[in-house]
Amino acid sequence: MAFWWPIIVVAFAYGICRFLLMLIPPNVPSIDVDASDVSDGNQTQENSFIYIPPRGRTQQQDKKVQCYEPATMKYLGFFPALSPAEVKDRVAQARNAQKIWAKSSFKQRRQFLRILLKYIIEHQELICEVSSRDTGKTMVDASLGEIMTTCEKITWLLSEGEQWLKPEYRSCGRSMLHKKSKVEFHPLGVIGAIVSWNYPFHNIFNPMLAAVFSGNSIVIKVSEHASWSGCFYFRIIQAALAAVGAPENLVDIITGFAETGEALVASVDKIIFVGSPGVGKMIMRNAANTLIPVTLELGGKDAFVVCEDVDVPHVAQIAVRGALQSSGQNCAGAERFYVHKDIYSSFVSEVAKIIKSVTAGPPLAGRYDMGAICLQEHSDKLQNLVNDAIDKGAEIVARGSFGHLGEDAVDQYFPPTILVNVNHTMKLMQEEAFGPIMPIMKFSTDEEAVKLANDSRYGLGCAVFSGSQRRAKEIASQIHCGVAAINDFASTYMCQSLPFGGVKDSGFGRFAGVEGLRACCIVKSVAEDRWWPYIKTKIPKPIQYPVSENGFEFQESLVELLYGLNIWDRLRALVNVLKIISEQNSSNSKRND
Repeated sequence: MAFWWPIIVVAFAYGICRFLLMLIPPNVPSIDVDASDVSDGNQTQENSFIYIPPRGRTQQQDKKVQCYEPATMKYLGFFPALSPAEVKDRVAQARNAQKIWAKSSFKQRRQFLRILLKYIIEHQELICEVSSRDTGKTMVDASLGEIMTTCEKITWLLSEGEQWLKPEYRSCGRSMLHKKSKVEFHPLGVIGAIVSWNYPFHNIFNPMLAAVFSGNSIVIKVSEHASWSGCFYFRIIQAALAAVGAPENLVDIITGFAETGEALVASVDKIIFVGSPGVGKMIMRNAANTLIPVTLELGGKDAFVVCEDVDVPHVAQIAVRGALQSSGQNCAGAERFYVHKDIYSSFVSEVAKIIKSVTAGPPLAGRYDMGAICLQEHSDKLQNLVNDAIDKGAEIVARGSFGHLGEDAVDQYFPPTILVNVNHTMKLMQEEAFGPIMPIMKFSTDEEAVKLANDSRYGLGCAVFSGSQRRAKEIASQIHCGVAAINDFASTYMCQSLPFGGVKDSGFGRFAGVEGLRACCIVKSVAEDRWWPYIKTKIPKPIQYPVSENGFEFQESLVELLYGLNIWDRLRALVNVLKIISEQNSSNSKRND
């Protein structure tokens, strides 16, 4: 006890000191970001009219990215569609900035993250309001999908980011015992990201945080459907970078259409793309010209499996949240629901009751559970999927309601909808809907549930619910996808230590976690002498040039000595190695004489 007592005292004192240090808030400066032109109450007179999309020509032909609120069609302004030459110039500026930033300390990078975190926490309402105005999602959904996930990523990077970017030492094997080996992680250079509209805040911050923390610069092309919010969020990043003395142009936001995106792919050292499988394939073809690495996060048709031994009301609430994630404004959540036949009726009844209470309407009005559809004419696509299912035998059992929308905005909404009697011949069960629709299908056995879940060209995620966690894990382990939640929905994405991404037509590569952070790096293998300068690699004489006649025999014995499965074979090989070396030395001595 006399030996352990001092150790216990020191450990206790250390714990007390660590606790007291936690009570001292870090010195994090505040940043000032001009938001006078983005709040709803400060709409300028020239931008206060209702936007009517021009007929017969596209925005791309006008070389302008027109921005408007999908919930009200209020005009927000426009941004330039950058030409390939302009994109190339922006990337060149980012490349110059990266060369400086690559030498920055982790202390400086952490301070950048803390400044961002402080601003986000203090301006949650502003950030969510901007996201809501640009995409039509409700404030609650903006908070869940934009604020919480981003704060979680920043917190994870502050806590663990540096340790995963430090050199990682590995074993050297039997033939290189005199060496020490390690993996180093160096910045790639300029990361390019082309991101979608569904999470305008998080989709910018997610790749930006990983890229900047790992020593890269990044140029992000925001979606033409969320450029207004993206350009405001850029101000936040610029202010935080300036506060830590980072080089100008380390992070850049560009706006435009396909031509702008293609130019970005052709100019950067890695491309991250969030979008559709069709565009993802074009990104890959273009990236092949310069042989840069690609991370693709594409479509999803996530399966939501419910076994008969669950708490039905509890799981029904989670299911509706999964189906209406981001208020159904074109955000992929759970899209296929498989429920055990024994609880099928009660589950459908429970979710129908919830859906009937959901009202779609202008999100900033504060009275609605679901916002507007972001893309023009997407509601027509959703209705076509529903019509196809009905034509093939499906039945609508419940729909949500509309609030007071106004005549100009009715087409921008789609009521949350539940369908039963669905099957896999229906487009609704095969194509990504990206909308607030719940098709519910019954299954009899766990094997059937797995088969149904895997009958899809997509493989992003799944959620499996059972009263037996072991059973839920067994089902989830057989579903071919990149992320799985057991007795929960989307919990994997809130664990930012986990990688996120899919398989099949849902893409490949990962963001988040160690894998996403290191994917922004050149992974370099390094081997060096362990006991330098005392022991070095020396080529044995039998295989020195000119190679002796028994050189191959020596190599055979050396391989068996190092890797033989039997200790006696290895000892015999050792004797043979020593014998050959001895003979070689004797031969050399006679030759010298």
